[in-house]
Amino acid sequence: MKIGIDIDGVILDYERVLKTYGDIYDFVELKKDGLVNRNEQYLRNRYDWTEEERMNFINKYFVELSDKTPLIPGAKDVIEMLKKEENEFIVITARGVSLEEMKDSAMRKFEEAGLSFDKYYWKQVDKLDTAQQENIDVMIDDSYSVCEKLSQNKIKTIYFRDKEMKKLEQNEYLKEVSNWGEIYRYINEIKANKLEEKA
Repeated sequence: MKIGIDIDGVILDYERVLKTYGDIYDFVELKKDGLVNRNEQYLRNRYDWTEEERMNFINKYFVELSDKTPLIPGAKDVIEMLKKEENEFIVITARGVSLEEMKDSAMRKFEEAGLSFDKYYWKQVDKLDTAQQENIDVMIDDSYSVCEKLSQNKIKTIYFRDKEMKKLEQNEYLKEVSNWGEIYRYINEIKANKLEEKA
């Protein structure tokens, strides 16, 4: 199977780190209470920061925070298990849009963890074209807008949902999970169903 995979909030626990330090930056450095929507993962929608305040945070903290971000529990083990079962992993990520150095930071983290993937697509804000072009069987992402768009276009999508993020209605193309054990179970269900269809 071809598995498309996002990085932040799926492999690296970057979204949680970003929210933590975003709140600290907002309250301590900016001395304001600029949190407007805690259910949003994107800074521009989460805080009422000016463009200058947002860019200051990005330039000052993005790479430093990325370098200290741990892997999400179970990610490495399950990815390695799925690779041994001859699944192909294609990274499709928006990383690198705001800062080019974010790609290097992710590659350093993967190297430290002993992780590698079959292909990498960086700066992918709209992931649909790449997912279709690669003919992926399933995409793992933590963005509700990405998951919504892919599933509406009949691409099986695993929504790795943080408890604060928007809920989406599950259907045959959209599955919500909260950990890598659930991802492993669901991917094996997809494989079993494919085998049944061929039989």
